[in-house]
Amino acid sequence: MSELVCLELSVLLWVVHVLAQAGAAQAALPLSYLVSSRDVPMEPKGAAAGRAKRALANYVENFTAFVALDLAFIALHWSAGIWPTVWILARIVYLPLYVLGVIYVRSFVWGVSLFAIIMMLIRMASFG
Repeated sequence: MSELVCLELSVLLWVVHVLAQAGAAQAALPLSYLVSSRDVPMEPKGAAAGRAKRALANYVENFTAFVALDLAFIALHWSAGIWPTVWILARIVYLPLYVLGVIYVRSFVWGVSLFAIIMMLIRMASFG
């Protein structure tokens, strides 16, 4: 996959994360709260809602570094190799593992995505 395709997929995956978090919260909160102005914060109850919220936060943290590196590769017309593809595939796998509460494997997959970002950084530095 090209760097541009991975960037597009990463934005689409962000939308999936937002919808997963919203869907889990909707299932855990009363409709009257969901349609209100939400002046008084209310945390959704349930493991899935909390996991979806944390998965979204984790994605945003990692998304920032990925986008910065990926856009640099695109702007400079340099190849990032396989690493953007590795990152997006790992992040696609990560969301259901997190929401379903799968331990160990989820952490391994997160490590793969972090390794891909590090490899992108090293590749960027080697061109400079």
